[in-house]
Amino acid sequence: MEMKKRALVSVSDKTGVVDFCKGLVKNGFEIISTGGTAKALKDAGLEVIGISDITGFPECLDGRVKTLHPNVHAGLLAMRSNKEHMAQLEKLNINTIDVVCVNLYPFKATLQRGADFAECIENIDIGGPTMIRAAAKNYQDVAVIVDPKDYSRVLDELANGGVTIETKKYLQYKVFAHTAVYDSLISNYLAAQLGITFPEEVTFAYEKAQDMRYGENPQQNAVFYNEQTVRAGSLSSAKQLWGKELSYNNINDANGALELLKEFGDTPAVVACKHANPCGVGTGKSVYEAYMRAYSSDPVSVFGGILAINGAVDENTANEINKIFIEIVMAPAYSDKALEILKSKKNIRLLQIENISAKREKSAFDMKKVYGGLLVQQYDESLISGEDMKLFRTKAGVETSALPNGNTKTVYGNGVVTKRVPTKEEVEAMLFAWKVVKHTKSNAIVIGKSGRTTGIGMGQTNRIWAAQQAIAHAGEEARGSVMASDAFFPFPDCVEECVKAGITAIIQPGGSIRDKDSVEACDAAGIAMVFVGDRHFKH
Repeated sequence: MEMKKRALVSVSDKTGVVDFCKGLVKNGFEIISTGGTAKALKDAGLEVIGISDITGFPECLDGRVKTLHPNVHAGLLAMRSNKEHMAQLEKLNINTIDVVCVNLYPFKATLQRGADFAECIENIDIGGPTMIRAAAKNYQDVAVIVDPKDYSRVLDELANGGVTIETKKYLQYKVFAHTAVYDSLISNYLAAQLGITFPEEVTFAYEKAQDMRYGENPQQNAVFYNEQTVRAGSLSSAKQLWGKELSYNNINDANGALELLKEFGDTPAVVACKHANPCGVGTGKSVYEAYMRAYSSDPVSVFGGILAINGAVDENTANEINKIFIEIVMAPAYSDKALEILKSKKNIRLLQIENISAKREKSAFDMKKVYGGLLVQQYDESLISGEDMKLFRTKAGVETSALPNGNTKTVYGNGVVTKRVPTKEEVEAMLFAWKVVKHTKSNAIVIGKSGRTTGIGMGQTNRIWAAQQAIAHAGEEARGSVMASDAFFPFPDCVEECVKAGITAIIQPGGSIRDKDSVEACDAAGIAMVFVGDRHFKH
């Protein structure tokens, strides 16, 4: 039998498919199609062979079975260079299929619009992946297209003698990348339905958002990928209103600012960030007041930094921002006048993130790539709640036990561990500083007053250096401030620095075998100290 040039076309995304099929017909192909695609092509005036005419079997089970048939898959998988394969096709009266154009049921879109379980399952494609994987396996003989962006490349090559082997290999790669992402979305959805947090095997689906100019440094190439499911209040949901594209460091730093901003909920807050660490944080009755407090926390470091703001930027705030060089401003909204003012700086980037304070979804994970592996953990969601407020007015229990060497061991519970209980103002300041230290790279110390940081020490290899750094940054503002530490004090030296600086209260996890030394140092100086249990290492 004489083999006819045939293309099988069945797409959910019909972008450009009519013009593509017209191009195939122009190049001598017959078109085989199914369901809605066949109708769209016929409506456009194209002759179409129905899939049932190829299989000799009707589509059935509400379209669940259409292409799962030897007449289709033998035509895809037969190797043209294999005489036995071609002889079997001749004997079975099966025609080859040389082009496959298929994209899959819209599982991702179904998921994103909140469909129920039954509808999501019904939108798992079976025949589509089977066809494109079969065609891709036989890449040397079949051109398989899953992305409308590749239509023109295939047509251009067909018009010039045939699809090249280089292009067929490229299309083969795109098939298996496409099905891998598709199956990843399905498996992760099913894991979430079952409440499986850390599966035995895991894949993650991402799509390229942009090529970066470079990575952390100019000699490093880099790309930004978005999760397939857009997270509210994330950078992947941001709309850029002004400025050149974001760099690798911009995105990393901006994410650090966003993570901290979410801790303040609806309270007007501004986070100034540099190298993914906060350098100034302020809250207030308005965005303007919050910005002024954040700026005054560290007017040196904020230069060239990033601002995350959880309220609309107004004219007054924009005028203040424009007094210095800022890389990025992120906010849910801007007044027209504020936009006009900020756009007068050509090097600033303005991002609009509508639901900027949205909390992380429970299905989101914190991931860190290491060479040869991947570290995955749940996000650190621990923070002092309303129920925990009793920590600040209740004396912690103390247990003393004898050690074999004759010494004693003192263990403190959570709560006030000093003779002095913190004042209401100190409690407010400690709660504020505790939110900030949670998002500061370890070892981390934050000192502050109610509504603003006064000094931040981060990323040090020992705690005393972090404390000294924070106090040095605060200067005279340290007097009357409180201190937050992301982990326990191994020695009383940090307390001794607090005494010299005039810091009046300390919040820390506790849990050191030398806690008693720090508690006694606080008592001697009249400093209040509260243990809260959870530490907040951030690396």
